[in-house]
Amino acid sequence: MNRITNNKTIWVKPKCVEKKWCMIDASDKVLGRVATEAVKILRGKHKPYYTPHQDLGDNVIIINASKIRLTGKKYSQKIYYRHSRYPGGLRSDTFRTLSERKPTAPLEIAIKGMLPKGPLGRELFRNLKVFAGSNHMLNSQNFYKLEAN
Repeated sequence: MNRITNNKTIWVKPKCVEKKWCMIDASDKVLGRVATEAVKILRGKHKPYYTPHQDLGDNVIIINASKIRLTGKKYSQKIYYRHSRYPGGLRSDTFRTLSERKPTAPLEIAIKGMLPKGPLGRELFRNLKVFAGSNHMLNSQNFYKLEAN
């Protein structure tokens, strides 16, 4: 048996992590494709020292979330469920009604579902800013643009 016994978990000190700002333009992009690109950057999988149990990713700004598109008939058939925790409290919304009420919600729900559950996932989700239009209040940040598929 050839077992590697020198495996060591990489631990990056938080002061050594340089968090950058990434901007993704979601206009006319597919919802899932934008969400996966954003999660990769939030988790830090694009960096050579990626470790799954640490927050090593960059901050992500997504603009034009209201112009995102879906494939097929999902625009009218995709249903989002939520529960009020009372008996009979199951509520549902289609993508159309949810995006009319809160244009950033479908993208935020998709990204939150792809992040790890627990304290690390909540910390990573705080590094995400989603805006419905092209105007955002983070103009002072030096960010790099990412072209999602």
